[in-house]
Amino acid sequence: MHENTQVSRLPQPQSLAPLLVPLVVGGLVAVALGVYGRLHTPTGYAVGPAGFSGPLAMKAWLTTGAFLLVLVQLFSALVMWGRIKMDAPWAPALHRWSGRLAFVLTIPVAFHCLYALGAQFDVPRVMIHSLLGCFFYGVFTAKMLALPKRGLPGWTLPVLGGLTFTALTGLWLTSSFWFFTTIGIKF
Repeated sequence: MHENTQVSRLPQPQSLAPLLVPLVVGGLVAVALGVYGRLHTPTGYAVGPAGFSGPLAMKAWLTTGAFLLVLVQLFSALVMWGRIKMDAPWAPALHRWSGRLAFVLTIPVAFHCLYALGAQFDVPRVMIHSLLGCFFYGVFTAKMLALPKRGLPGWTLPVLGGLTFTALTGLWLTSSFWFFTTIGIKF
């Protein structure tokens, strides 16, 4: 009996090695922010709320802007990955620019949170918010470092993008949504 010994051509698993550096650096960013936020003596004041009634209102509105832009990110990613079928040559540019602007909106918020308030763990909402803030910047760093890497598994960017989206959504819920429902709509 002669058996056919043809080798099947299954796709070879992709290496996770190129993902190691982005994940390690992202993890270090998250830990460094948490350690700084915990060890730094909060000043109570960090950023002038130009045009806003106070720093909490500034943070609530800037985070809301970032959250709305992250919804644009979700939509444009779904278009780019073919989950929403449409001819949209503009989707990659929209994705890049909405992400850049969302990130820029988070910078004064994060600076104020870390410098003026520090990482706090005494109130559950604030603890979750502090941890999500550190996680957001860590996973965002990992995503940005993974973008130019070739040879990563196809799930890498959607997972890192999804985690970034989830973290920012959690940040919005534990800050802006809380502010608007507890303090009220103030500018």
